[in-house]
Amino acid sequence: MSLTGISLLIIAISFAFIAIYVAKTLKAASGTMTSVSQTLEKVEVQMQGITSESESLLKKTNSLAEDVEQKSQSLNGFVDSINNVGSTVGHVNTSLQGMAESVAHASHEKDERVVKAMKWGDAAIELYLKWKTKKNATGRKGS
Repeated sequence: MSLTGISLLIIAISFAFIAIYVAKTLKAASGTMTSVSQTLEKVEVQMQGITSESESLLKKTNSLAEDVEQKSQSLNGFVDSINNVGSTVGHVNTSLQGMAESVAHASHEKDERVVKAMKWGDAAIELYLKWKTKKNATGRKGS
């Protein structure tokens, strides 16, 4: 065996090792690709479930939003009514205050008139008593 023959034998053996190594690598890559494929199929199934749940949740959310909007609209009328009641109570309160002030003022004026009448009455009684006392005093002197 000559040097070229030995060289060719080494090249052939090297080529065989490379071919075996490439085959093992491709077989491992194939297994990995199969595993990745199975994982992606599972993810796809889960994504479909998530998508359907998301759509269902979105529909329910939209339904709730419409319901809240309708109830909000009906509450707006109620709130307006409450505001009107508050305004009415305020007006009634203002009217009652005005009436109370008028009654107090009229009562004060009448109180002043009653006081004046009582003073005049007292003065009249005093004059009468003085007149009666004088009359009695003059009547006694003449008897």
